[in-house]
Amino acid sequence: MKLDSTDRRRVLQAVAGGVLAAPLSLPLITWAAASPRARVRPGEPGWPSNDAWRQLGQQVGGSLIKVQSPLEACVAAPASAACTQLLKAIKNPFFTGDDVALTQTLGWVDAWTSKPSVYAVAARSTADVVAAVNFARQNKLRLVVKGGGHSYQGTSNSADSLMVWTRRMNAIQMHDGFVPAGCNVTPLRAVSVGAGAVWAHAYDAVTTQAGGYVQGGGCTTVGVAGLVQSGGFGSFSKRYGTAAGSLLEAEVVTADGAVRVANACTNPELFWGLKGGGGGSLGVVTRVTLRVHELPEDFGAVNMSIKATSPQAYRRLIGLVVEHYASRLMNPNWGEQIRVRPDNSLRVSMVFQGLNRGQAQMAWQPFIDAVASAPGDFWFESAPFIASLSAREFWSATTFKRMAGVMAVDDRPGAPKTNVFWPGDQGQAGQFLHGYDSAWLPAALLRDDRREALCDALFAASRHTGLGLHTNKGLAGAPAEAIAAARDTATNPLMLDAFALAIMGAEEQPAYPGVAGHEPDVARGRLRAQAIARAVAELRKVAPAGGAYVSESNYFEPDFQRQYWGTNHPRLHAVKARYDPDGLFFVHNGVGSEGWSTDGFTRLV
Repeated sequence: MKLDSTDRRRVLQAVAGGVLAAPLSLPLITWAAASPRARVRPGEPGWPSNDAWRQLGQQVGGSLIKVQSPLEACVAAPASAACTQLLKAIKNPFFTGDDVALTQTLGWVDAWTSKPSVYAVAARSTADVVAAVNFARQNKLRLVVKGGGHSYQGTSNSADSLMVWTRRMNAIQMHDGFVPAGCNVTPLRAVSVGAGAVWAHAYDAVTTQAGGYVQGGGCTTVGVAGLVQSGGFGSFSKRYGTAAGSLLEAEVVTADGAVRVANACTNPELFWGLKGGGGGSLGVVTRVTLRVHELPEDFGAVNMSIKATSPQAYRRLIGLVVEHYASRLMNPNWGEQIRVRPDNSLRVSMVFQGLNRGQAQMAWQPFIDAVASAPGDFWFESAPFIASLSAREFWSATTFKRMAGVMAVDDRPGAPKTNVFWPGDQGQAGQFLHGYDSAWLPAALLRDDRREALCDALFAASRHTGLGLHTNKGLAGAPAEAIAAARDTATNPLMLDAFALAIMGAEEQPAYPGVAGHEPDVARGRLRAQAIARAVAELRKVAPAGGAYVSESNYFEPDFQRQYWGTNHPRLHAVKARYDPDGLFFVHNGVGSEGWSTDGFTRLV
């Protein structure tokens, strides 16, 4: 059944009034109380008949797709022109996102490989999602939810599954005064975004077209709904907080097939769990409504690269940049990365808001002078570059930005002009990961009595692998309002007091098992994964309870409950038990996943 606009309003009104047929107060259970069972795979007894699939296809208006990966043709003929073209096209993240069978990351050594679902419902409406969820539950199928397909953990794909693909649910609507259903609050400027939209399109609608700001992701091809459910840090989170903290309301289809509105007044525990509890774990989010903030006059960037002449000089350089950050940059104006590398180079790739170019120059001048004053120890591999532009044009693909290589565009014929991405993010498209991990670094490490130990740990970690200090992915120094909003989410509270998230990763690209000439280098991958583990161990010496960010973490993390959610995990587990007691929604290292086999097919006793 399709829902027209009138039907949709009636559904929302029913949800707000708590009168849906499905009960809103579901019993709490423990996973151990659930009886063991297995999901059904193709060819096994219980797999739906062709007629059953045909009926589902009719129910969703022809949106059921029999999925076949284009990579299969590459495996069969790796030297063919078609395979060459495919491997080139995969480097376009919009091409990858528009293919139901592909994911942006193609796998992870010894962890997972991107494999397509057997069928996918390319949902155009909430009713399509309801039909898919009911079909999966009734037929005991492994269900996968894919929006942007950006998961490093492989959570948006699984062989032998039914996929709910939300890419076509990408409508964006601005609101001058939004009031969440069932609430009596002051109307706020907001934007409603379909689950399949990516941040490039959200920024175009909110910033370029409407002159506002919505807190989203730094990578423009990440799915909006997935980022919100993971917590959601962006370049300017030090000012505006997390995407989850800006969530005002969500529409979600839960495991019982009910369409629910979740906000602070209606289904408040579900609402809280959706804010950082992990994408695809509590239901299928079909739409999110986010607060729109006032847009500053300017956004800007600072870039430079510095090389040290020796390890000893490099350790001193790390000390200089950490001290400079602590004294001048840990505030709402600054975000993005300071990267330390094994080759004794330090790269600054930071952004700013609320400042003009002159003010940004003043903020960095003491550090620039310190480097320049020691030519025997350091030199600029690339000179400091500081620039600003109108904030309203930050995500617009102007001719100048395209020509200068600052902004890349979807090069497919007829592609929308709003399909833009940062060239640096292209490295993620088609990657095969060797390893990945993260750790929040508490602001207390910047104190005079602890800074030396922090710098020693950063230097020791850099002897094993490169790492980035993502200063926007820790809210120490953010305004009280942003911290308060982020505190009321399921994200690990350790991020509230962190000055940065340290991220370490290694990959090759494009690579895929079975494609001759492009197979992952497993031996090298394992060595690089070990190097990342040694680097993380150095950071854990000074931040033993540092936690990790759910979207950017180690696939093999054994203590994911504590690392991802910390003290919030028991409450999140209770939300999972209430709204998905049978575990229909499974993702690797997601809440409740410990009750299932690693592939999500078998319930554990």
